[in-house]
Amino acid sequence: MEQVYWKTPRGKPNYLPRTVERKKFRFTMNKPWTGQFRQQNMPGTIRKKVFLEPVAEWSYFRGDRVEILVGKDKGKHGLISQVLPERNWVVVEGLNWHYRKVGADKEYPGVLIRSEAPLQLDQVRLVDPSDLEGTDHEWRYTEEGEKVRVSSRTGRIIPIPESNNETHDYKAKSAYIEREKDTPGKLIGEVTFQPKLCTFEMDIMEDMGIKEDGVPKKTYWY
Repeated sequence: MEQVYWKTPRGKPNYLPRTVERKKFRFTMNKPWTGQFRQQNMPGTIRKKVFLEPVAEWSYFRGDRVEILVGKDKGKHGLISQVLPERNWVVVEGLNWHYRKVGADKEYPGVLIRSEAPLQLDQVRLVDPSDLEGTDHEWRYTEEGEKVRVSSRTGRIIPIPESNNETHDYKAKSAYIEREKDTPGKLIGEVTFQPKLCTFEMDIMEDMGIKEDGVPKKTYWY
């Protein structure tokens, strides 16, 4: 997220440690390390601060069916396609959308695309799977000690969708095939790195059996 415009050389006696960088950011649906985020935070863009109350326990996940409580889609149900805990936002697939113009310039009018706008957590609520009606919820523990979401109206468990576990590598953990460079599952949790009091070069020399016969020059610290 760092955007440095000017920085004096470090370690030089003729330079004071000075850095000119952007401190205020406009947080959007783009992640801070993406080019879209940097483009939306170019110099000269000033946005009003938005203060959020931190959520102590996040309760919405990708694939959850929710009911929208505000706007033109009030009362409709949809599936959460994206969550942004940094802004207390969720994006519901196919709902709360608007048209956005992209690619416009002097000679081309641009193209209208349909864009789904995010919703605050107080603008949606989970749907009870037993009767498909919106409900408030709370976290409880089962007799086995498992933490689950429970409907406040019916007392039924609202399970976390399997789609929340999907990643770029697999749809389900059980279907993933280990590759050559993956850490074997049996080694997960074990400490395989042994720290040494040597530099990277010394470590390589030890592994390759190279011995240093030279005598280093004396070093003086002032």
